[in-house]
Amino acid sequence: MANNEDKLRDYLKRVTAELQQNTRRLREIEGRTHEPVAIVGMACRLPGGVASPEDLWQLVAGDGDAISEFPQDRGWDVEGLYDPDPDASGRTYCRAGGFLDGAGEFDADFFGISPREALAMDPQQRLSLTTAWEAIEHAGIDPTSLKGSGLGVFVGGWHTGYTSGQTTAVQSPELEGHLVSGAALGFLSGRIAYVLGTDGPALTVDTACSSSLVALHLAVQALRKGECDMALAGGVTVMPNADLFVQFSRQRGLAADGRSKAFATSADGFGPAEGAGVLLVERLSDARRKGHRVLAVVRGSAVNQDGASNGLTAPNGPSQQRVIRRALADARLTPGDVDAVEAHGTGTRLGDPIEAQALIATYGQERSSEQPLRLGALKSNIGHTQAAAGVAGVIKMVQAMRHGLLPKTLHVDEPSDQIDWSAGTVELLTEAVDWPRKQDGGPRRAAVSSFGISGTNAHVVLEEPPTPTEDTPAAEPSPAGSVVPWLVSAKTPAALDAQIGRLAAYADARTDLDPAAAARALAGGRTAMEHRAVAIGDSREALRDALRMPEALIRGTSTDVGRVAFVFPGQGTQWAGMGAELLDESQEFAAAMAECETALSPYVDWSLEAVVRQAPGAPSLERVDVVQPVTFAVMVSLAKLWQHHGVTP
Repeated sequence: MANNEDKLRDYLKRVTAELQQNTRRLREIEGRTHEPVAIVGMACRLPGGVASPEDLWQLVAGDGDAISEFPQDRGWDVEGLYDPDPDASGRTYCRAGGFLDGAGEFDADFFGISPREALAMDPQQRLSLTTAWEAIEHAGIDPTSLKGSGLGVFVGGWHTGYTSGQTTAVQSPELEGHLVSGAALGFLSGRIAYVLGTDGPALTVDTACSSSLVALHLAVQALRKGECDMALAGGVTVMPNADLFVQFSRQRGLAADGRSKAFATSADGFGPAEGAGVLLVERLSDARRKGHRVLAVVRGSAVNQDGASNGLTAPNGPSQQRVIRRALADARLTPGDVDAVEAHGTGTRLGDPIEAQALIATYGQERSSEQPLRLGALKSNIGHTQAAAGVAGVIKMVQAMRHGLLPKTLHVDEPSDQIDWSAGTVELLTEAVDWPRKQDGGPRRAAVSSFGISGTNAHVVLEEPPTPTEDTPAAEPSPAGSVVPWLVSAKTPAALDAQIGRLAAYADARTDLDPAAAARALAGGRTAMEHRAVAIGDSREALRDALRMPEALIRGTSTDVGRVAFVFPGQGTQWAGMGAELLDESQEFAAAMAECETALSPYVDWSLEAVVRQAPGAPSLERVDVVQPVTFAVMVSLAKLWQHHGVTP
């Protein structure tokens, strides 16, 4: 009987242990399935001269309108294209939109691409490649360090007809060998992976207007499934011709003045626009472990389709409600947890009411009048950037969370009379509104919608970065008055001058800039190229001024890019007190010197620190048996300090 009881007890213990183990595994799997994804880098090119996320914030926070007349530098027959009659064949009644400055500009040599191949490349490829590189650098990562990694690349885009008879140059027989790779959509993602040398998943997504937000959703899923540890996600649209204006004129879908009047009574169609945006994303746990700056967090996302609606290109309200609810479920949040929505908001009299009613039905219920859902639309500032629209909205909302302000939606004479605003607590942002954190201390949260004309819908829920935890590596503060180097490099002297100018302007605008943090980013988060310059200073102002004075810069050219050699001299380079100041100012230097002290102690009868500090009774550097070990220790410790700031041998 006792044996049977012992066996039963052992069996129950074993079963209980297995149940606990399986429960733990299920929790881990569920945690990975819903793990937040950190946005650690962003880059963009948008209308109005916007060349960075900071530029975009300045535009929207200042109520900027980036819509302009047709560009004069693309060979379009501007006068011949225009006709106020919507039925005029081959013409458009709209001659304004959101256009990129210098859409055809591209530094082909920087990416190792020949001028001939660059000309055959769709400008969308050029722009997505450029912004992908910038997004990685924005995260403080050297893009060349990703070679051989499993980085994923997910890019939204669609065919715009760049190689379809635009110019004689593109149709030149000399370019025939490059036209397939230059025009095919698959190369939007493939070329980025090729240039970076990464072997993770690379997908080009074409769901029309929702492409970039669908690309972000796929990147989030790939990270959670372990298909990659880091990913680029975004989208791009460049209009090499006016075909889209002509086609939508026939459908009477354009705003006559090129301005999207989202959710306004005066809404009369959308304004076509161009743009590009790329995000660098990784699992939040990885970002914390690596000490990467987290700009915002993707809590959840979802994608679905309109299916059989009342028309192939017509929006479907119930489908929009479903994709919103699925994204909230993926984020494990309720509608009341979200403060604001960056809407698709095209400014059409068909689409806006359907979208607004879907938002009212999902987010607008059971909310107090003191905390309405705030509704805004970037398209009112820059137009409809098509395959880049979703990612542009994400960048806007990340910046809004960081600044605690919800920008105004432009061109609203009054909220649309086609929408029953009384059916829920949703408020259109006709004026900018402060965005404080919740009274319970909860984070700011926003959602972004993109609804493709193809019928594919996407919804993403964002959250401001979590408070750093104890296991998050802390950035080393800059000691007051510390002299630091700012390193700049480029592939040509002209490009170096341009980089120096941009860095000086950045330092001038960022009064809160930490010189040491900037020094670390410039040394370790940028690719070292042939032509180089160094500015040295003990403050932001001093470094900025040095960048603006050619005589204050140290310039040179490296013939062996990418390799650093640490050369340790023997005696003859020492001086009294060398390294003493660094012992007090640099933890890395002091720690390395302490290691050297420990290593030397069995062989010498003097203290390394005492010699460096010239303490009373310490031996002189004039002794050969002292100067050589001390010089070596100082050189080793300096090398450790350089390595801490990103320099690797």
